[in-house]
Amino acid sequence: MERAFNFNAGPTALPEAVLKKAEKEWMNYNGTGMNVMEMSHRSKPFEEINNQANSLLRKLLNIPDDYEVLFLQGGASLQFTMVPMNLLEEGKTGQYVLTGAWSEKALKEAKKIGHAEVAASTKDGNYKAIPSLDSIQPSKDSAYLHITTNNTIFGTQWHSTPENLEVPLVADMSSDILCRPIDVSKFGLIYAGAQKNLGPSGITVVIVKKDLLERSKDSLPTMLDYRTHANNNSLYNTPPTLAIYLLKLVLEWADSLGGAAALEKMNREKAALIYNEIDESGGFYNGHAEKDSRSLMNVTFTLNSQEATDAFLAEAKERGFTGLNGHRSVGGCRASIYNAVPIEHVEKLVQFMKEFRTR
Repeated sequence: MERAFNFNAGPTALPEAVLKKAEKEWMNYNGTGMNVMEMSHRSKPFEEINNQANSLLRKLLNIPDDYEVLFLQGGASLQFTMVPMNLLEEGKTGQYVLTGAWSEKALKEAKKIGHAEVAASTKDGNYKAIPSLDSIQPSKDSAYLHITTNNTIFGTQWHSTPENLEVPLVADMSSDILCRPIDVSKFGLIYAGAQKNLGPSGITVVIVKKDLLERSKDSLPTMLDYRTHANNNSLYNTPPTLAIYLLKLVLEWADSLGGAAALEKMNREKAALIYNEIDESGGFYNGHAEKDSRSLMNVTFTLNSQEATDAFLAEAKERGFTGLNGHRSVGGCRASIYNAVPIEHVEKLVQFMKEFRTR
């Protein structure tokens, strides 16, 4: 079977090596005679899978010992609620930097829990850029500052983050976690839906500094209290066992390539191929994001007419490319080039872009 050229924004491509290993172990994981989906989450084989995934993520992101790693459910959308439930102390304010639709949704949910406000925003410019760091000045009475490090819809990404803050920095990294090395110690809490760079949908990673767990109140619903999951190794209730197993396989694959630094090199090469074609097209293709805010994960661009866009997308589909339609907020096209998208597929896309432009 010929594989699709998968540029979906998420869920998206998984590494072919991971899919093949999962296929090989599908009926009989590690001599158990069972698929991972069939075994008890209290069994020793699954506890090993869970612990290995935790250890690999700690290694790949160089997570300090004073942070908990949690495997939760509900996607980043549930974290929009859990973050303020656990961290937004009474009398304090959650500060949110708006850089796209997902940060807007995070702010909307926080306002249902307590007091939350906009710290900075580029909405007036249709989110073409990340705000300057100088414009972000959270007050001392803030509970935390929340950012979304990559914006799938608009194709922008933070290339440096606020530093020397007097409040914890909270980051939604759903669409760019593990695309490059990060200094976890700069953040109080990181969360990420797995379905872009870490694995399949159904699992959400939360990395939280242990001292922030003290903010959680006993009145919280048990399942919405970070301490519940931290105290039970993410096994308080039945977890998404298959998703955690596939997360482990993806992390093993990333480790075998050389980790976050090697992935960043690959991702920069892939992004440069598409951005160079856009920039050298003489205005035939037009990037949405400003150059200093361009994403390594989601390349957004438009053509000069709806007719040209429709023709481009229709022919791309015939050639085996999938997921290139832009979001309605931007229009045009979007190529999502997460870690598992091979550079060969990006090269084929760029070749198609050149051919279409020439014709």
